[in-house]
Amino acid sequence: MKTLSITEGRQNLRAWLKRALQGEDVGILVDGQVVALRPVGVHSDDYALQEYGVSEKQIEHARRTVKAEVKAARASGQVKRFTAKL
Repeated sequence: MKTLSITEGRQNLRAWLKRALQGEDVGILVDGQVVALRPVGVHSDDYALQEYGVSEKQIEHARRTVKAEVKAARASGQVKRFTAKL
């Protein structure tokens, strides 16, 4: 494993990240501990369960409920669509 100081890692971070993506073991020494640079997979399909403890069925129900509430609020004039440019 190639171990770098924070300063060394920062100076050419892009190159070190690319090397880690290619499978090289790269670590940065922080407060006496090595923090490894490694690619990780992101699985958004179970995000609601991991973050909020709800199932896909529950999140779909919540989405439909919020959508209906917003539609009703717009119809009654309580809220208006945001049209300003950012």
